[in-house]
Amino acid sequence: MEFRIISLPPFKAASSGIDKYFDFSSEGVLGKFDKYFSAIQVSDRDNFLPRDFLYYDEQQKGMVWIWALSEDMDDGGNEVIHFDGGYYLTYAYKDGDEETNGKLYKEALVYIDSSEFFELDIRPNHYAMGHIITPAEIIKAQGWAQMETFIPIRLKSKYITC
Repeated sequence: MEFRIISLPPFKAASSGIDKYFDFSSEGVLGKFDKYFSAIQVSDRDNFLPRDFLYYDEQQKGMVWIWALSEDMDDGGNEVIHFDGGYYLTYAYKDGDEETNGKLYKEALVYIDSSEFFELDIRPNHYAMGHIITPAEIIKAQGWAQMETFIPIRLKSKYITC
């Protein structure tokens, strides 16, 4: 598998907060957050991908969904957090195919562990994340979506220049 290495900038984000029940129903924390950000009409200037990320908060043992805000976007009354940004190793797979995701995740960890240049950069509020990269119209037409996973990495200290 060939992995991509990307950089995400720091940004302000609306957050669902912790959901220890993984509840995507219309009454659940994640379901309500999905409804909030899905209703946002993004201007052409801000229509870039990805804007939303879903991750498991290892400290608080629950799922968190965030939406990148621009200065004129409504936070919907959600908690607003600062996202640090950073480098990420990414790969894509068919959403819901957890067998393939697990295999690719393990391959990615081996790749990072054996890399001369990179190491994991997992820390509070900086975890592996996922994002659906397929446009809604395509999902509707083909009946499935592609998920991209983002694993936080950093350069090993000997490669950092000041």
